[in-house]
Amino acid sequence: MMTHRFAVGQLVRMNGGFGALSSATETYRITAILPPARENSPQYRIRNEAERYERMTTEDNLEEI
Repeated sequence: MMTHRFAVGQLVRMNGGFGALSSATETYRITAILPPARENSPQYRIRNEAERYERMTTEDNLEEI
């Protein structure tokens, strides 16, 4: 079983952000731990307090704050 590096409630930053409108300095809170993706990378549900929705990403796209 794959272990997740981050825990629910932990603050993280995206590696490179989510595109042109996203800043690399934005922080996200882990809201859920998800099963691994097809590439066997652990997945997370994350949320930025300024947004009204959650995002899903793999662990290799996140860095610890």
